[in-house]
Amino acid sequence: MSEATQMTVANKPLVLDFIEWVAAGPRPYAEAMDAWRTSCPRLTIWEDCVDLGFVVVRRIVGLGSMVEVTAAGRAFLLSERAVT
Repeated sequence: MSEATQMTVANKPLVLDFIEWVAAGPRPYAEAMDAWRTSCPRLTIWEDCVDLGFVVVRRIVGLGSMVEVTAAGRAFLLSERAVT
């Protein structure tokens, strides 16, 4: 297990929900921002997932900026969902 998955993740249920939502298929960046952006400084789900390396934004020709789950994000999702 990597250091990222061993550390305490704030708002873990929401982080897991976000990773699971993106894991269903790459999401357009605008859709992810519309669904997950918040002005609440205590709910930084998007920023937390990016900072932890669980999701990444990739520019795909013909599609634009897409949000995708990384291998670390998939591993975190699998390890946490297997526990609950």
